[in-house]
Amino acid sequence: MPSVVIYSSDWCPYCVRAKQLLGHKGVDYQEIKVDGRPDVRAEMTRKAQRTSVPQIWIGNTHVGGCDDLYALERAGRLDALLEA
Repeated sequence: MPSVVIYSSDWCPYCVRAKQLLGHKGVDYQEIKVDGRPDVRAEMTRKAQRTSVPQIWIGNTHVGGCDDLYALERAGRLDALLEA
């Protein structure tokens, strides 16, 4: 299973939903919190070309945010990405 990284914030309901889906699937993930850490948020923004959280990577693939993660799930493509 590829590594999963999620940049998140404690106050973000979309972060909670994304982590719930990953948890429901039994996926271990590395959570990197951006709260009060402008250097970490800047790193996330540079990597993702987006400023919003969550930002999620599965292996080397940038999935995007919560809506993108759920769209992969609805399309039946998330499990294959997690198993690659």
